[in-house]
Formats: sequence, structure tokens, C-alpha cells
Amino acid sequence: MTKDTDNTESLYPIEGDYPDTTNFLEQGKALAFAMIKDPALRKLPKLDTTEIELLSPITAPCRLICQGANYPSSRRELGMDPEDKSFNSLFHKSDASLSGPYDDIIKPDHVQLLDYELELAIVLGQSIESPQIITQQNLHQYVAGIVMVQDVTARDIQIPEGQFFKGKSYRTFCPTGPYLCLLEPHEMHYLSQCQLKLSVNDELRQIDNSQNLIFKPEESLSELSHITNLSPGDMLLTGSPGGCALSVPPAPLVKLMGLLPERLKWQAFIKRQRANPQYLKAGDQIVASIGSADGEVNLGTQINRVCGG
Repeated sequence: MTKDTDNTESLYPIEGDYPDTTNFLEQGKALAFAMIKDPALRKLPKLDTTEIELLSPITAPCRLICQGANYPSSRRELGMDPEDKSFNSLFHKSDASLSGPYDDIIKPDHVQLLDYELELAIVLGQSIESPQIITQQNLHQYVAGIVMVQDVTARDIQIPEGQFFKGKSYRTFCPTGPYLCLLEPHEMHYLSQCQLKLSVNDELRQIDNSQNLIFKPEESLSELSHITNLSPGDMLLTGSPGGCALSVPPAPLVKLMGLLPERLKWQAFIKRQRANPQYLKAGDQIVASIGSADGEVNLGTQINRVCGG
């Protein structure tokens, strides 16, 4: 998407054959930037947005690496110290969970506690195959852009079973897009200037700003470079702010539950969580958006309906 001379937003096709996101970032990104700056390069006619199905701008195969509890608002709700930076919580999500920005979220029949998590995702533009020191000054060498995602989570799988990967990786559990916003070197400051908003059935549930991220993108990418390889098109999901359905009981109750046998403890956990009406159920509609206050970054709007279960 780009803006025409009359400041209206339009979609223009980019010449070339790009079978996946990685290929586009390696071979088509430069042309996309050139088309933004020079309308004469928009040789193909602009597209009718009413006749286009917008898919996820990130394609599989790719790595989806997630950060947990990376906003102070989220940590407070989880009973954690929002100032504690003793460790960065990192885990994987399957790329089979990728889905479009308007696709239905399919709730598996056995899942009782389906939760929403809006996140700003960093899209890699450069391979990382050895430990790197990544700073705000050289971040542009590694980051191609940003995109909106939802880290949909089955809490009754993630927490009682200790299965982050499984609880977050069912198909359709990662609505992505609609827009991949490519950033130039001088635009990297937008990584910390994005407003996140998510509503369920018109009720605002999540609102925060990426300036509040505890572990900044450059810190997390530096840490990841010591433990894994990354490729163009891979994503780093930077964490979700407070406002999710998951709730933590008061500390005395947590201690009391800790005395129960494992089976009874988790039965009590699920029973308590099921009483919370904020968990997603069939028919719920989620509307999410991410953008900067100055309007220069607009990652679009996701609209997803919950089905099944």
C-alpha cells in the first residue's frame, strides 16, 4: 500500500515473481521503496481493493519467535515485577498457525480457555547466523519492517500442561497483517511509537504503546543471535500488553493451590478461569489495529470471528 498524490491510500502491484515473503524481501523490497518515491515506476494499474482478498503478508516456512510478559501492564496482571529484567521469556510458535487478517479463528473442540493477545511483530530482513551486537544504530541492518499479529492461545493447554508451543500453535492461531510495513533506516524509531488496540464484541480489552516494551527489539535480537539462526521473513513477536482474559488469583490463593496434588490444582485453575466471561467463544468478533500517532505507520485493521468449539 502507498499514498497517491492526493494523499489517498492505494494498492499497486509490484512487478516480479515473489513466491514467498523471504523472496520478496531479498529481491522486491528495493523496487517497493522506489515505487513509493517515484509514481512513474508504478507501471501496472492500481488494484481495486474491493476485489482483493488480503492474505497474511508473512508466508511459511518461517520462524515465529515470541516474547512473553514484555509489557509492564501484562506483568502487573500476572503478579510479576514490571521492573525485573533478569530474563527475557522466549518461545516458539508454529508457522502452521499463520492465517489471514480477516480469517476465522478456529477454536478446537477440546479447548476451554481461548485467549487473545495482540502483538507488534518485527520482520527480519537480514540473515543472522552468528552472535551479533545489535543496537538502535545498526538495527536497520537486520529489520525489514513490522506487521500486526495475534498470538491466540489455548490457556488450558499452555499453563496446566506447560506447553507453550502446543497451546499457541493450532492452525489459525496467528492472524497476521493485513500490511507488512517496510521501514527505511531513518524510520526505525517507529518500533517504539506504535499504539496497539484490541476489542472483543466492541469492548476495548487491550490498549498500550510499544514504547513500553521491557526488552527492546535490539536487545531481543542480540540475545536470539546467540541461540538460533534467523532468516529474512522470520518474525519476532514482541509480546502482548495487559488486558488478556488470563487472570492470576490472589497470592494467598496461589499458595493454597500449590499445596494441592497436581491434578486437583489444575482442575481448580481451569474451573476458576472458566468463570471469566472474557475468554473467547464461538461467535465473538475481535477487531485489532496498530499504528503510530502521526499516521505514518498504519498496519491496518484485523477483523476475526471465533468459530468452532
